[in-house]
Amino acid sequence: MKIIIVGTAFPYRGGLAAYNERLAQEYVKQGNEVEIYTFTLQYPSFLFPGKTQYSTDPAPAGLNIQRKINSVNPFNWIKVGREIKKKRPDLVLVKFWLPFMAPCLGTITRIIRSNKITRVISILDNIIPHEKRFADRMFAGYFVGSVDGFVAMSKSVLTDVETFDRKKPKAFCPHPLYDNFGAKLTRLEAINKVGLDENQRYMLFFGFVRDYKGLDLLLQAFADSRFRNKQIKLIVAGEFYNNAEQYFELEEQLGLKGEVLWFNDFIPDSEVKNYFSLADIIVQPYKSATQSGVTQIAYHFEKPMLVTNVGGLAEIVPDGKVGYIVEPDDKAITKALLDFFENRRYDSFKENILIEKEKYSWKRMTDTISDLISSL
Repeated sequence: MKIIIVGTAFPYRGGLAAYNERLAQEYVKQGNEVEIYTFTLQYPSFLFPGKTQYSTDPAPAGLNIQRKINSVNPFNWIKVGREIKKKRPDLVLVKFWLPFMAPCLGTITRIIRSNKITRVISILDNIIPHEKRFADRMFAGYFVGSVDGFVAMSKSVLTDVETFDRKKPKAFCPHPLYDNFGAKLTRLEAINKVGLDENQRYMLFFGFVRDYKGLDLLLQAFADSRFRNKQIKLIVAGEFYNNAEQYFELEEQLGLKGEVLWFNDFIPDSEVKNYFSLADIIVQPYKSATQSGVTQIAYHFEKPMLVTNVGGLAEIVPDGKVGYIVEPDDKAITKALLDFFENRRYDSFKENILIEKEKYSWKRMTDTISDLISSL
């Protein structure tokens, strides 16, 4: 097939870019002709909470990435839509994650579909964002009306999209493994690369720090005195997307100075393996969620996980087999983490992780998309 992926890709950074690039690589491997249309301007700088939108890693090899889309220029949307329409691809895939992007992406896809040939499928991270804003539903509804069908990566998002449209075909496929961050290192290799103490054990909170991700709950849980004599440290690796001072103040109030190791810049793709390879357990104490790419990085690096029972997180982390599902409550988090370290659960969880991770292939995602197209 001739396939065009519309969305974030290099030179932009982060999980959205990693996902689209990895999906493109899977389609290329299967013998398809693939292009990615990404942004010349993704977010206006005043709307972007981080330090930079751009990657410091080299461009992914072997991918045809076109920088064409300006997210805030309607004349550009028409131009890009007409350009893709004229190419008459068999399939256009659009990753949707934020209603802010709906006018841009929805206009482009409406124009593409007018050629009566191209099928347009949206892969949904969210349809209703975690941090709600005025007009979210109106914008999301505009986008929903612009595509032929949907693949949701959590059952909760599949339910959400039903509130917009009950007729278009929809399918659930869990987030595939993020296997594009390289092979795991030995624990000692990773510890030496990051410059940490091999005699300590490490819990990892990874990714952008936002209010809904519950870092405050994790800090409160880690303040339990029973952690202090176990040589356990908490690593927070990721850039703050909200007020950092509230977490540093909480650290002070809870007496955690020296117990939390802060790596608060964006972690480049080339360094992700260091943090996951050294961690004993990956902790996602989210207050709300749909699915999370962090879970799929943890599976790739064969690491136990603690997730909270929100959104779609519990769907892919069997409780007591590959980790823990707990309520978003600091005492529940404390209890599970203490069980993990005191009862040395690492090896038994790892055996199950090796089995469970086989469910999350990229071929499963492309097969789901193919089945959806067949139903149109």
